[in-house]
Amino acid sequence: MIRQVRSWLAGLRPRLVAAFAVIMILGATAAAGASYVSARNAILKGIQDQTMLKLRDQIVAYLPTVSLPPTQATLDAFAAALKPSGALVVYHNLHSTSGMSLEQVPAELRQTVANSTYTQFQRVDAQGFPQFYVGIPVQTASGTPSGLEVFAGTSLDQQQAAIDELARQAWLVSALALPFAVGVALLAARQVLRPVRALNTAADQLGRGRLDVRLRVKGSDELAQLVTTFNHTAAELERTVGTLRSMEADARRFVADVSHELRTPLAAMNAVTDVLDEDAGQLPADTAVAARLVSAETKRLTRLVQDLIEISRFDAGRAELRREELDVAAAVTDSLAARGWEPGSEDSAVVADLPAGITAALDRRRLDIVVANLVGNALRHGAPPVEVVLRAEGADVVLTVTDHGPGIPDEVLPRIFDRFAKADTARARSEGSGLGLSIARENARLHGGDILAANTGVGARFEVRLPRQALVVEAR
Repeated sequence: MIRQVRSWLAGLRPRLVAAFAVIMILGATAAAGASYVSARNAILKGIQDQTMLKLRDQIVAYLPTVSLPPTQATLDAFAAALKPSGALVVYHNLHSTSGMSLEQVPAELRQTVANSTYTQFQRVDAQGFPQFYVGIPVQTASGTPSGLEVFAGTSLDQQQAAIDELARQAWLVSALALPFAVGVALLAARQVLRPVRALNTAADQLGRGRLDVRLRVKGSDELAQLVTTFNHTAAELERTVGTLRSMEADARRFVADVSHELRTPLAAMNAVTDVLDEDAGQLPADTAVAARLVSAETKRLTRLVQDLIEISRFDAGRAELRREELDVAAAVTDSLAARGWEPGSEDSAVVADLPAGITAALDRRRLDIVVANLVGNALRHGAPPVEVVLRAEGADVVLTVTDHGPGIPDEVLPRIFDRFAKADTARARSEGSGLGLSIARENARLHGGDILAANTGVGARFEVRLPRQALVVEAR
């Protein structure tokens, strides 16, 4: 389950979804943030401009009635005439006594107004409540400083509430953008990944041998170009594989035909060499050596032709399996004895452990071929003793052939069952045909089993595993 989750997270879909979601969320957040800042500035600027303009107009309207220097009563009357109520009028050390007190005005604002001829303002947070203060240095009609300073303050609670609501709405929009972004991302990922999945399926079918698989080209984008390239590659591969298969079929047919044509002259040659073998003792020494050499090479050639004919039957799918219920131990013993490898004799290099009573439905002739090839290979290329061990294992019968030779080189082991494979590449000729192990494995697979090769550290081991009962569907 964890591996499936990791595999899904490593795919293109989650990465595309994440990329689209991040981009859309960032865009929505940026838009909401910009809208919030713009609206906030507009709200604050509106209340600030309204308060300053209204206060300035009231000062201009009332100023002609004020005589300088003002008295305390004049300052109080001036403050009472300003709206909203609560304004503070200051003249040097005097200030109005009604409304806002001098301590309520921020000291920084008072200092700035005292040194300026323009309207000043300041926003402060008074114990969690936002306040707006404005200070105006009053000038006479001639434009000279009058010494009067007017301060007014107003609460920004309503404006702050509106700003907080804007912030909440901005966050809400950003949050709602997430599912929308994921939905859009999934839709976009589906459109992007659909041709990729089709390519993956087609490539898998191509790898399984469906060389005629093709995809329909849609559009003219990069994915369409990729599909076109895939179709061209598949077509070229189909043409090349078709040519190779035709050449392989011709080669196999040629080998089969030549092998069959050689059987008749080889039969005659074997008859002649048998006579030469019988009369070799009566021939001159040099002639006897030549006769024995011709006889040996004829037998080798006969064995090679027989193996080629057997391989051609497998290639053509004409190999037949004739099962019968066998005592496997007895069949293996007969196979060894027929070749002079009977275990237990003084000069035998074969040691066998063949418990009686193990039965299986096998083809006797093909089992004999398997045993002969494996034991013969162990005797030729390994070292004695060659151990032949039989055992029953569940629904299978297992036969192992182990020698005590140098083993199989690591670079040769993966292809030891290939045709004409040689463990020693420097050896141009060998007593066998080079097809024995390949034929043995084909016979095992024809039964529905197989042969495995491995090194034991002190030699090589071949393990034959065959089902004791016929499978519902034969290997061929």
